[in-house]
Amino acid sequence: MDSSYYLCANKAIKSQKCEKVIEEKNLSPKTNFDMINKNLITNDNHSNTSGIIAKAKKINIESINSLYILKEIFSLLSEKLKLEIIIYNKDLQNKLDINIENYKKIRGIYREVEKDGKGEEYNISNGELIFEGEYKNGKRNGKGIKYYNDELIFEGKYKNGKRNGKGKEYYNDELIFEGEYINGKRWNGKGYNKEGKIDFKIKEGNGKGKEYNNYDKIIFEGEYLNGEKNGKGKEYNNNDKIIFEGEYLNGEKNGKGKEYYYWGELKFEGEYLNGKRNGKGKEYYNSELIFEGDYTNGKRWKGKGKEYYNSKLVFEGAYMNGKRWNGKGKEYNIYDKIIFEGEYLNGERNGKGKEYNKYGELKFEGEYKNGKRWNGKGKDFDYNEELIFEG
Repeated sequence: MDSSYYLCANKAIKSQKCEKVIEEKNLSPKTNFDMINKNLITNDNHSNTSGIIAKAKKINIESINSLYILKEIFSLLSEKLKLEIIIYNKDLQNKLDINIENYKKIRGIYREVEKDGKGEEYNISNGELIFEGEYKNGKRNGKGIKYYNDELIFEGKYKNGKRNGKGKEYYNDELIFEGEYINGKRWNGKGYNKEGKIDFKIKEGNGKGKEYNNYDKIIFEGEYLNGEKNGKGKEYNNNDKIIFEGEYLNGEKNGKGKEYYYWGELKFEGEYLNGKRNGKGKEYYNSELIFEGDYTNGKRWKGKGKEYYNSKLVFEGAYMNGKRWNGKGKEYNIYDKIIFEGEYLNGERNGKGKEYNKYGELKFEGEYKNGKRWNGKGKDFDYNEELIFEG
């Protein structure tokens, strides 16, 4: 069987082109084209991508005499494999006259563009088209269309890679916003709900609005002033759960607010400054209070605080840099009885202190160093209340 029959039988070249190719290209019986057919075309199912890429690196492109055949084979591959093979195979780049500098990988996405002109962007994980439009100096400039899961999510104008000018946003093929953008932000326009009715308005960056991520999931809704988050607002995760609600100033969390775990339970409530916890606050886990006290730059910092376990107070005292730090503090057991009171340094007992048994009776008094008893007098008992140490 000669290679021309082999190629047609295996659909390496579309059937309607077989006769033309055989006649015009004078195919030889044996070429490395068979290897490409076996290693790439028949395996182009996304299940063994790493193996296919490894084989693609080793293909001797120079042994393939027909550029026409090479282009035909290449055209049949998925967009994902095309991009991967181009990246890894220098010979193929030269043979097909592809400038690898036009392919830029950004967060898992390969971008194929001219510095100026029209171009397309694809998701390397599945080969789907995610953007098509105009470019200048390698950035989106001019008209463009953005997709997610083969659905239109935005169409409009860009400038220096950001939305600028008129545009429309969509979700599940329904219009959710239309208006004007400045530096990627909605500036003037209207938002629509699922029934197609006006849900909110933005004028010169002011009013109530909503923001969406690249997957067209809502990530924020709230009040704006001059295009920035100002006033009350809410943030969401990819599961449509609220992760923050509170006050904003100049685009950052400022004032009172609440944070939530990804499953929806309260995590923190308190005061914020410039996007971080600052001031009084409380932390929760499994709907139970675990800490209350002072924060600075997002951490339990200089000031007093209290720790809880199963809703029981276990420590109260001074903190610095997120730890029980320098100063005096007290520890408690689950029966609300004090078990230690004294001085701390670098998060450990250091200095003078007292220990108590579970009944609240003094059992040691003295000095501590690096969390251990160092100098002092006391008594210690086992679980049966038998004296095991006195000194």
